[in-house]
Amino acid sequence: MAQQLHVELVAVEEKVWSGEAEMVVARTTEGELGVLAGHAPLLGQLAEPGQVRIKLPGGGQVAYEVAGGFLSVSREGVTVLAESATPVSGAQSH
Repeated sequence: MAQQLHVELVAVEEKVWSGEAEMVVARTTEGELGVLAGHAPLLGQLAEPGQVRIKLPGGGQVAYEVAGGFLSVSREGVTVLAESATPVSGAQSH
């Protein structure tokens, strides 16, 4: 079983999504970034417009269009702090 990481996607007003994931993919100003459990700590600025995709255990995925903000990776997991986050139609919600 793949190692999991804890992910929180937070918009200015509310926590949008929180849970366990196998991988997070986000586009930063430095390019597309894929984060797996055990990734080195980093802080990246989200590209605008951008999308954050969260790959769930078991093969599902949730995706959000995000505007502005940052992606933070620590030993505790991944936090995405976005100015706004809108679910992509057709993606599962949690």
